[in-house]
Amino acid sequence: MMASLFQNHTEPDDRLAHIHRLLLSYFGEQKPREPWDPLSQFIYSLLSSRTKTEMTYQVVRQLRARFGTWENLRDAQVSEIEDAIRDVSFPEQKAVQLKAALESITLRYGSLTLDFLARYRTDKIRAWLEQFPGVGPKTSAAVVNFSTLRRKALCVDSHHLRVTQRLGLTPRADAATTEERLMRMVPETWTAEMLDEHHQLIKQLGQKICTFSEPKCPECPLLKLCPYGQKHVPHADPKPVAPPSRS
Repeated sequence: MMASLFQNHTEPDDRLAHIHRLLLSYFGEQKPREPWDPLSQFIYSLLSSRTKTEMTYQVVRQLRARFGTWENLRDAQVSEIEDAIRDVSFPEQKAVQLKAALESITLRYGSLTLDFLARYRTDKIRAWLEQFPGVGPKTSAAVVNFSTLRRKALCVDSHHLRVTQRLGLTPRADAATTEERLMRMVPETWTAEMLDEHHQLIKQLGQKICTFSEPKCPECPLLKLCPYGQKHVPHADPKPVAPPSRS
């Protein structure tokens, strides 16, 4: 019999808040993000698809060192940009998309910046960003939530999709649909920073425990709530597990 947490009811849906508390207890408070300006976050997020976080940060640092300014990056040849980002996934495709996006931003606004987006509603910002090739809901959510714009949005990556589907929070769907359904569960009191923290907690869970292959269900702090985990550990009596040490 499924835990009552996942039964249909007319009371406020507190599932996300409960999951957040359990993950905070397990992983501890997350290090506050130091937000970048929207353009830098846009460049990072465009490059980050299918690439590990540490590698993407390294590539962005290399871009800053190599080109000095984002204008110089914009004006570089596609072949040079491709060489500079060769460590991310699909560098050939991303080099074309990145150069085109930076040129288009400059053409539309008159200079290479996204700071002007602060004047607009969140939904308008995201729709505007998603006009660029290679930019979908994940990237637009990252820009509005992680950058100095600090708007309410939930960046749904592959880890988030996998975890929420296994928990039974959302059926199998794309990032946009999943985010829409999850945002209905977000407490009104949550700030943009709390949504960022929630993203970080779910990402940690997906990377360390709820992995794509060989998930460590017996170790999961959400096992009692998870239909997928209960199915794979049918006779388990979940007990508190010591969280991983943090340096």
